[in-house]
Amino acid sequence: MFFEYPYLLLLLAVPALLVALYIWRELKERRPHLRVSTARPWKAAGWSPLAIVRHLPIVLRTAALVLIIICIARPRSMDQVSKVDSEGIDIVLAMDVSTSMLAMDLKPDRLNAAKDIAIEFIAQRPSDRMGIVVFAGESYTQCPLTTDRATLINLLKDVETGLIEDGTAIGNGLATAVARMKDSDAKSKVVILLTDGVNNRGEVDPLMAAEIAETYGIRVYTIGVGTNKGEADYPAITPWGTQIVKVPVEIDEQMLRTIANTTGGRYFRATDNTKLQEIYSEINRMEKTRVSVDSFPVYEDLYTKYAIAALLCLLAELLVKLLVRRLP
Repeated sequence: MFFEYPYLLLLLAVPALLVALYIWRELKERRPHLRVSTARPWKAAGWSPLAIVRHLPIVLRTAALVLIIICIARPRSMDQVSKVDSEGIDIVLAMDVSTSMLAMDLKPDRLNAAKDIAIEFIAQRPSDRMGIVVFAGESYTQCPLTTDRATLINLLKDVETGLIEDGTAIGNGLATAVARMKDSDAKSKVVILLTDGVNNRGEVDPLMAAEIAETYGIRVYTIGVGTNKGEADYPAITPWGTQIVKVPVEIDEQMLRTIANTTGGRYFRATDNTKLQEIYSEINRMEKTRVSVDSFPVYEDLYTKYAIAALLCLLAELLVKLLVRRLP
């Protein structure tokens, strides 16, 4: 605690002088005016309540005056508060939703595993703007860049296969993601492109899309999803219902690696849920949000409690005076 006007505390000499004057007057008034042979009867009588209570008004008045002087000196406290300014990153998740993403080498399947782990990734980055682009034979924006985590996660949960023409247009998916953030003024712009296949559709060549991303300063992390065993279980629709069949795992790793290298990103291979989770965790560590901390003082006035205490002292003085008048 400190005082805004500490020099006003010199006024505390006033109540000190008042107390000294009161004591001097009391001693003067108690000088004997009558000579008696002995004071034993008065000593035996002891102290009366009135003798003690009658001094309380001056004590309370002096305390009130001291408290008022403290109030006008303006007592204050100071706390050091830190203001955190975060410089977020713009991130677009470009996700393959072709029917091959229903393969079951990740549990329960590639698409749902990718969605669940992406939701965890989103929750870990509260300061970033994020968006979702999905692609199969064509591409579209499922969610533009936003900081609304609830909306983003709900729209990600709605992603499924079969909503657009089937195929794997990796170039279109990447180009759409780049278009969503090319005008962004963020210091860092990132696309996380996840696919399980080979580019076989679309009007945009994936490597050309990578060069466009590099022009706009967008880093692309590519993830190839699929087991290393060469085949994966797939729920195929047959005249006899859904049956599990084996399908080949075909990922154009060379192309995905080239896209990543062109833009300053990295290529990852996710062969199971754990590996995919590790990949997102590694990207999370590499793309750190920049945070700056500024400290500044915050002041709080404390005179209120002293003013209340002074008021209570004055009320108590009034109450004591009324009580003294009623004492016999």
